[in-house]
Amino acid sequence: MPTAYGAEFRQDVIDVARKGEAPLAQIAKDFGLSVTTLKRWLAIAERKETGAGPAAAESAEMRELKKRNRLLEQECGAGL
Repeated sequence: MPTAYGAEFRQDVIDVARKGEAPLAQIAKDFGLSVTTLKRWLAIAERKETGAGPAAAESAEMRELKKRNRLLEQECGAGL
C-alpha cells in the first residue's frame, strides 16, 4: 500500500530536485521514493504554478465543443 506523504515533505523533495544538484534517481533514492513518484510530484507542481490545470480542462472542453459543432453542421447540411 502506498505511503502518504505530507505537503511539507513533498515540497522539500521538489525543492531539492529543482536545484538540479543530483540526478532525479539519486534524489528519489535518498528520500525513499520511486523516480516515477518524484517525476509525478514535479509535474503536478509545475501545473499548479503555471496554471496549466484549468487551461487543459478548457482545452478538452473546447475540443468536445468543436466536435459537437461539426456533427451539428453535418446534420444541418444533410437536411438541405
